[in-house]
Amino acid sequence: MTLQELKYLVALADYGHFGRAAEACFITQSTLSTQIKKLEDFLGVTLFDRSLKRVTPTPIGQEILQAARSIVEESERIRELARHSQDPMARTIHLGVIPTLGPYYLPHALTLVHKKHPDLRLLLREEMTPQILEHLANGKLDAGLLALPVNDDSLRVEPLFYEPFLAALPAGHALAKRDVLKVSDIMAEKLLLLDEGHCLRDQALDVCGSGSRGREEVRATSLETLRQMVAMGLGLTLLPALAVDAGPRVSKKAVEIRPFKSPPPGRTIALAWRRRAPFPETFEELAQTLKNALPGDVEPV
Repeated sequence: MTLQELKYLVALADYGHFGRAAEACFITQSTLSTQIKKLEDFLGVTLFDRSLKRVTPTPIGQEILQAARSIVEESERIRELARHSQDPMARTIHLGVIPTLGPYYLPHALTLVHKKHPDLRLLLREEMTPQILEHLANGKLDAGLLALPVNDDSLRVEPLFYEPFLAALPAGHALAKRDVLKVSDIMAEKLLLLDEGHCLRDQALDVCGSGSRGREEVRATSLETLRQMVAMGLGLTLLPALAVDAGPRVSKKAVEIRPFKSPPPGRTIALAWRRRAPFPETFEELAQTLKNALPGDVEPV
C-alpha cells in the first residue's frame, strides 16, 4: 500500500466516477481501476460499490477513506513544512474575511500578495466575525481579516489600515445639499442597518448612538442590499470607504455619497492569527505586505 494509492482512493471518492477521477490524477481510467483493485486485494475488502451510476464507498470503504484522507493531508503538511523551511512564504494559509470587507478589498489584496509572494496560497473563507474567531480557535482558519476590536488574548492582532465611513443618502435628501456632514447630522435620521452578527452593524450603532430612528424596522444581509434600500428612499446608511466605488453600482442619481468632517468615523481593519501558530513570520510578512501598499480610500495606522 502506497501513498499514491491512497490519493487515488480519495480522488475516486471525491469524483464518484473512474473517468473524472483518473483525469484529475493525470492517469488513464484503466490505470486507476487497476490501482484501486490492487489496494482492495491488499486490504482484503471491497472499497467501492460499482453497481450504482455514481461509484460510492462501501461502509468499510468509508471508514478507510477517512483514515486515508488524514494520511494524505498529513503528507501534504510534511511537504509544506519542508518547503517552509526554505521559504516562509511558500505555504498555504486558510484566511477568513468578513463579508463587508472581502468583495471590496480582496481584489486589491490578492493581486498584491500574489505579485510579492507567488508561492503563498491563500484559501479564502467569507464569514462573520464570531465564526472567524471560532475557526481561528479550532484551527479551521490560520488567519482572519476583520475589524477591531478583537478581544482574545490567544490571538496576535496586527492593525493594517483605518477605513472611514461615508454617508449614503437617498437622492433629494435634505442632507445631500451639504458637501460634508457631521455625525450629529444623521443621529436623528432613519438608519438602515445590516442584520445581527455583522460587526458593521454594531459599528454603525456606535457612531450614530441609540437615538437613530427606525433602526430595527428593516435589516439587510449585505452592503449591496443596503445600497438598494437607500436608493428606494427607505433611509440612509453608512458605507465603508472601500465599498463606495466597488461592486454593483446603484445609479448616482439614486444614491448620493457624502463624507464626514475630519476625523471621520470608521473602523480599523486588522490581520489576526494564533499566538502559538507555527512559523509566525509568515503572518508577520503577510501583514507587512498588506500595509505597504494600501488602497487609496483608506488611511495608514
